[in-house]
Amino acid sequence: MPRNSLGCPPTGTAPLESHGHVLAVGTPGPRRDQLTRTLEATGYEVTHAVPGGVNRQVRQAPPDVIVALDDVGQGIEGIEVVREIRTAPEGHALPLLMVTAGREPADVADLLRHGADDCLPEASDPVELSARIAAKLHRVPVPVERLLLDPRTGLYSAPHFRAELDRELRRPGAGRRDGVLAVVGVAEMAALEERLGVRVRREVAERLAGVAERLGNVCDRLGWDDDGHLLVLMPGVEEEAARRALQEFATTVAGTRFVVADENVRLTPAVGWIPLADSDGHDDGQAVEKAADAVAEALRHRDLRPVRYQSWMRASAPHRHRRARAVVRPLLLALSPLLALLIGAGVPFVLYEQAYEVLGWDIASVVYWVVVAGLVLSASLILVECLFSLDASQRPAAPAHRYPPASAVIAAYLPNEAATIVDTVESFLRLDYPNDLEIVLAYNTPHPLPVEDTLREIARRDRRLVLLPVPGSTSKAQNINAAVTRVRGEFVGIFDADHHPAPLAFRHAWDWLSNGYDVVQGHCVIRNGDGSWVARQVAIEFETIYAVSHPGRARMYGFGIFGGSNGFWRTDLLARTRMHGSMLTEDIDSTLRALTEGARIAVDRTLISRELAPTLLKPLWNQRSRWAQGWLQVSLKHLWQALRSPSFTRRQKAGLFALLGWREVQPWLSLQILPILLHSAWRAGGADSIDWAVPACLLAAAFTLSAGLVQTAFAWRLAVPELRCRRGWFWRYLLVSTFFYTHFKNMVARQSHLKELLGDRRWRVTPRIAAKAVSR
Repeated sequence: MPRNSLGCPPTGTAPLESHGHVLAVGTPGPRRDQLTRTLEATGYEVTHAVPGGVNRQVRQAPPDVIVALDDVGQGIEGIEVVREIRTAPEGHALPLLMVTAGREPADVADLLRHGADDCLPEASDPVELSARIAAKLHRVPVPVERLLLDPRTGLYSAPHFRAELDRELRRPGAGRRDGVLAVVGVAEMAALEERLGVRVRREVAERLAGVAERLGNVCDRLGWDDDGHLLVLMPGVEEEAARRALQEFATTVAGTRFVVADENVRLTPAVGWIPLADSDGHDDGQAVEKAADAVAEALRHRDLRPVRYQSWMRASAPHRHRRARAVVRPLLLALSPLLALLIGAGVPFVLYEQAYEVLGWDIASVVYWVVVAGLVLSASLILVECLFSLDASQRPAAPAHRYPPASAVIAAYLPNEAATIVDTVESFLRLDYPNDLEIVLAYNTPHPLPVEDTLREIARRDRRLVLLPVPGSTSKAQNINAAVTRVRGEFVGIFDADHHPAPLAFRHAWDWLSNGYDVVQGHCVIRNGDGSWVARQVAIEFETIYAVSHPGRARMYGFGIFGGSNGFWRTDLLARTRMHGSMLTEDIDSTLRALTEGARIAVDRTLISRELAPTLLKPLWNQRSRWAQGWLQVSLKHLWQALRSPSFTRRQKAGLFALLGWREVQPWLSLQILPILLHSAWRAGGADSIDWAVPACLLAAAFTLSAGLVQTAFAWRLAVPELRCRRGWFWRYLLVSTFFYTHFKNMVARQSHLKELLGDRRWRVTPRIAAKAVSR
């Protein structure tokens, strides 16, 4: 009788002619020798390979089938052998049988899932082994990518998808009215492959396809390529409808946790697309490559926005008019303060004069009362905000749930932060939080810096610190987007690299988030006010903003604003929302998008983090110019949509109009005083002939000036203790603001409008200088 094992068949069995070439994989020893005798006795030609040398042997003498021993006893996992074989092109399509010893069913399932075609216990009969090999040789397993459709997911393989795309591109122009080709990549793919192997590419594509099919949008045909990209063909779909569908797809993917190779992961989809009408003739390969170029651009930002292919995304694409723009734009930017004065004062003066001379219309008088009404309205809004700030929402007394794991993300451009970043990191490691708190430093640098060695040493000493370099990043938004899929916390605190949060900051943030809020913005306090008069001015200004305006405005209009730093988000919401690097104030933009989604945003002036202020006027100008231009971008993008949106109440829409609309008009409206006075002096025959003692004008001026006085008084009343004791700072702030600083900020706002018009959206960093903190 034959033995019930993979030993030799009974004596007397006639030798069999060769049925094929088998590569036997295993560590040299009795088990491999026994397997060799069995295979040879059943008619197979046998060669050998050891784990780690399989692909070299396959290239030298390609076998018909591979039979591998699961050498667990030798410290070699069967999955490692399977992965070695399947990752090489030569072993991708070869039949692979695993011979196991004492494996549990779950272990066998893992082997099959990772690429084995069959598994057989070592105690099986040789006849069964021979039959299984023969079956694989007669019906060779076909990799999914060589099938027309994946039988499990319905995805087209790359060659068949391109055939479908080529068929669509070859339609006559009238038959191919609209349509879009999209390619979807995943920012985390390289990290997943490093941990889990290249077979994860297919799993990721399957997960993405599942989301697309579940949404039931206009995706007609789905495929995948060897790089793990999801390929999406959307024929007959208008571009805007396709863009909206792709945006919904990306947001849904980012807000979903997936199981990939038994790991729970969060994915960042990068969507590139191109209209079929823009493809070159009938070249489907060119169309896919262009969409892939757009994916590369989307991967740089990681902000979930589908990116349409543009010709500049190809290295070989010509850049027309670059030289002319390089000369004209800097010249116009250098002259922008004069241009703003010319547009805001010179043009209106000529208009008033010509209207009076030619038509007899006294337009200046009408505009004068409009300006007075506007200034009175601005002052009134400031006074009302002050009153509401006294009744700001109070932080809940206790959390509604236990403190969960939390994460802090510090976004840094390292060359600018080298002098202060170590101090910042150590301040975060001293925070008091009753659960796990990871500190993620997401940074970019164009070249290695010595401070990185110091940071790595701190990370080795304290595993709570996670260093996350973001290659290719050019903005804070990209650093945050790169970090959000890596964090483990249920909520995330976002900070600039000069911030030192108060010890209980994360506890207090969870008090809000556990009681139904999605975002909470804290109070940013300047800690280097002793550095210069500019830093002192900013220190008091921040008290007017974070202690008075933000809490008062949130109470008045029913929504808060995320200020870009010292803000705490629920991780799931931040993963869906992301930051848009093209926006100079990505924080305000993310606020509007989160509010539109229905998020609740709180403002807490007792949630304190201390930061550095610019100490010189030029860095302050650059910082405020970026802020003002960013606010303008947000206004242009969101105001009209917000006013029409059913997501906001009338009270919130009034607040959004004041925040996004009126603030952009006010700097230009206030400038109209100059051409009006010039016109009045021209009409009266000189400035000395004007009646300056008009009661209504004096009352309006007094009321407008009083708003600054009242706001400063409220700021002192609500300021943090270390600043409240500096009364002289508040008096100097009031004086400087009245005669200089308010006009300075209006000049900055007007220039930023011209910069946006000229397309200058460069991010100018604010220098960080280590300074002595204000004593507390």
